[in-house]
Amino acid sequence: MLNRPLRPRHASVSPLVYIFIPLAFFLGLGGGYLLWGGSQAAVAADPNTNRRVDVSTDDDPSIGPDNAPITIIEFSDYQCPYCQVWYQQVYQELLASYPDKIRFVYRDLPLPMHPEAIPAAEAAECAGEQGAYWKYHDALFSQQYGLNRAAYEQYAVDLGLDTKAFAACIDSHKYKSEIQADASDAARVGINGTPSFVVNGRILVGALPIADFKAVIDEELAAKP
Repeated sequence: MLNRPLRPRHASVSPLVYIFIPLAFFLGLGGGYLLWGGSQAAVAADPNTNRRVDVSTDDDPSIGPDNAPITIIEFSDYQCPYCQVWYQQVYQELLASYPDKIRFVYRDLPLPMHPEAIPAAEAAECAGEQGAYWKYHDALFSQQYGLNRAAYEQYAVDLGLDTKAFAACIDSHKYKSEIQADASDAARVGINGTPSFVVNGRILVGALPIADFKAVIDEELAAKP
């Protein structure tokens, strides 16, 4: 049998392909729309945004005045890629858009498929002992060094923390029960994915664009005397 070089061949194409390709394209667009939250109309139609839940801010880290008219509680996971996207694209702009009107609270919801979610959350709490929670929070979401023990210690070095005390804090796992309590509070109100937010008691789920947050915040501000 002679060995002949393979040459590309044009396969015959069923007419059904011309139906399925456009259909798959539009289904893909629809899936992306649902995943990222879509528009303000989608938020308004979501029944979660129209019911209110009672979620404690606990003693978790917060930014903004304690008496701010808007309280946003984020349930998040430092290893969640969508949480990182929301942090990069929405977080700073949202706070800057409503100076002194938002109290932003971070609570942990480590997902089971993310092995570094709890260690990263513990590291952030340990940085908080030295007054550097939010700087450490920002460093974790930058993921400059990734997420692992060596990275946590390097972030601490970069921020000028007492690294010996920081390492001892991590090794003690003293904040693990606090992190688990955050997750329990999320589950109690039906939150099981990250990022999820509670805005004055109204639940928003997913890495939604800033317009969706503004729609809810503006409604809340307009309703206040």
